[in-house]
Amino acid sequence: MNTLKVALVQHNCTANRKENVRKSSDGIRRAAAQGAQLVVLPELHCGLYFCQTEETACFDQAETIPGPSTEVFGALARELGIVIVTSLFEKRAPGLYHNTAVVLEKDGSIAGKYRKMHIPDDPGYYEKFYFTPGDLGFTPIDTSIGRLGVLVCWDQWYPEAARLMAMAGAEMLIYPTAIGYDPNDSPDEQARQREAWITIQRGHAVANGIPVLSVNRIGFEEDPSGQTAGARFWGSSFATGCQGELLVRAGQDQEEELLVEIDRARSEAVRRIWPYLRDRRIDAYGDLLRRYRD
Repeated sequence: MNTLKVALVQHNCTANRKENVRKSSDGIRRAAAQGAQLVVLPELHCGLYFCQTEETACFDQAETIPGPSTEVFGALARELGIVIVTSLFEKRAPGLYHNTAVVLEKDGSIAGKYRKMHIPDDPGYYEKFYFTPGDLGFTPIDTSIGRLGVLVCWDQWYPEAARLMAMAGAEMLIYPTAIGYDPNDSPDEQARQREAWITIQRGHAVANGIPVLSVNRIGFEEDPSGQTAGARFWGSSFATGCQGELLVRAGQDQEEELLVEIDRARSEAVRRIWPYLRDRRIDAYGDLLRRYRD
């Protein structure tokens, strides 16, 4: 069978960058020791989720590509002979920053990068203050283990992003994520939000006939401004198959490495019985380029 062993590393994050890098690295090593060929890390996993407030000093956390993160995780990819998807706050130029995922090849080189396209601006998620929308498009990254459709967090709510990645030949969709509850929300509302997050991504797998990998952080992070109750990240990292079936799912509070085998031949088989790409009415979709049909 043509399979790919994948690992999702779920952990909490603190203000101590060295400790966060150690946690990510330790998770990668444990996953590789169990045979993982591809390891995916959460969004912005080297620090706290600083977007709960708008603070110019946070720009000091940004780094270049190549830079500290690509050096550390590139060396680890080379040592272990695996592909790693990492996530960082990219400093492209003075005053120009992105939320960027980087794919590191088995030899430690940078296989490619993806700059987050959809940037939220909601209470507790003030990302528009920090991140310029991506300009690399929805372009898969070619690696020795396949063509990876890497997207980031808020992108996961948009079927257009998933579709365009699939149309460009992505063999799987990968979503590094940092998403959580408002602690003041009711348990029912918290559950609805978490299940909606899982459901929409399972839908991307179904609609495109490709696996989906989504990895989140865990833990409570306070709002430095004290204006809100902070954020409790809900973990629940998961992988689905080509028909949206849940292959593996993490808990909401545990630091863990999820390992799963992806059947690389399954997309072809599923698309033969559910040929959505064949039956798309591209002649009738012109209005998708409009913001809204008034």
